[in-house]
Amino acid sequence: MSSWETIALPDAEVSLCSRWLEPAEADALLDTLLATVAWETHVIRIYGREVASPRRSCWIGDPGASYVYSRTRFEPQPWPEALAALRPRLEQACGTPFNSVLANLYRDGRDAMGWHSDDEPELGPSPVIASLSLGAERRFLFRRKAKGQPPALELRLPHGSLLRMAGATQRLYQHALPRTARVQAPRINLTFRWVRPSATLP
Repeated sequence: MSSWETIALPDAEVSLCSRWLEPAEADALLDTLLATVAWETHVIRIYGREVASPRRSCWIGDPGASYVYSRTRFEPQPWPEALAALRPRLEQACGTPFNSVLANLYRDGRDAMGWHSDDEPELGPSPVIASLSLGAERRFLFRRKAKGQPPALELRLPHGSLLRMAGATQRLYQHALPRTARVQAPRINLTFRWVRPSATLP
C-alpha cells in the first residue's frame, strides 16, 4: 500500500492513497462486484425533469441507513460479503466509522456524473467520504460552489486508489466525473459514508 498524499485544495481536506489496494486484490474485488451487486439505473431530478442517471448504482448499508438523493429515498441493500469484509479496513484507514456505501458502475467513458456535492442532511455538516476506485482510470474534478467557477483541481483516480474527502470539502466544493471517449473499460466507484439513521432525522 502506498502512503497518503495531501491534496492542495484551499479550505478543504482531501488526501489520496493511489495504491490502497494491491492490483491482484483490486482485480478480484472488481470482478466480484461486477458479478454480484444488484446494479440498477436510478432516476434523478435535473432542472425539474426526471431523467435516468448516466451510470448504474446500488445503495448498500446497515438497516435504517436510508438516503435521500434528488428527492428520492433509497433504502439500503444488505452488505455483500466482499464489502462487509472491506469496511473495517476502510474505517481504520480513514479514522471514522461507515454504515453505508454508494456503489456506482461506469460501464465505459460514456457513463459520467455531473457537478454535485455529497452534502445531503443525512451526512451531517462535515462528512468524511471515502471513495475507492476500481477498474478504468478516470478524471475527477473539483470546483468551488460559487456559480460559474472553473475547475480548481483535476485528479487521476487509478485502479485500487482511495480518496478521502473531509472537513469543509462538501460544503465548499463540487466534484464531477466527466465523459471521455478514450475509456472503453468499466469503472466501479465505492463511496463509503456515515448516514444518520432515518429514525433520528427531523
